[in-house]
Amino acid sequence: MKRLELAIESVILASRWLLVVFYLGLGVALAIYALSFGKKLYEFVMTAFTLGDTETILKMLGLIDAALVASLVVMVIISGYENFVSRFDEQDGEVHWLGTIDVGSLKVKVASTIVAISSIHLLQVFLNSVSYTTDQLMWLTIIHLAFVVSALMLAYIDRVMALAKGKKAEMD
Repeated sequence: MKRLELAIESVILASRWLLVVFYLGLGVALAIYALSFGKKLYEFVMTAFTLGDTETILKMLGLIDAALVASLVVMVIISGYENFVSRFDEQDGEVHWLGTIDVGSLKVKVASTIVAISSIHLLQVFLNSVSYTTDQLMWLTIIHLAFVVSALMLAYIDRVMALAKGKKAEMD
């Protein structure tokens, strides 16, 4: 019976390597998104001198939004691999936060990035508010506030968990 238990545990532990397919897929998606970003940047450069101030700001916010999304994908790939699959080997030029982000703080960082992306999108909408109805503006604002509240709650939960771990460590 113990041999069967060990075999099952080995299969379960080995299954974490299936996540590599997802992280590699996210890397491919990021490369495709980089091409899309390059296209947006090229279009912006080609029309930069013909755009008004508002249009220029909207285009730049679109580029910032894309950079935040790309950063989010990288954060998920690196942290997810590090937390769920395997530790990275020591390398020169190592990312300073590598190995320091646990699942809880990763959730907070992801939620914070989503709030930042939502903020930029909402700013784009407000700068172009004539294209939206009052109801649409209201719902976009409510959705953004839901993201903000969710991020705050995740940060609060992460903080409470960290304090609980600290107290437990003091007791041991």
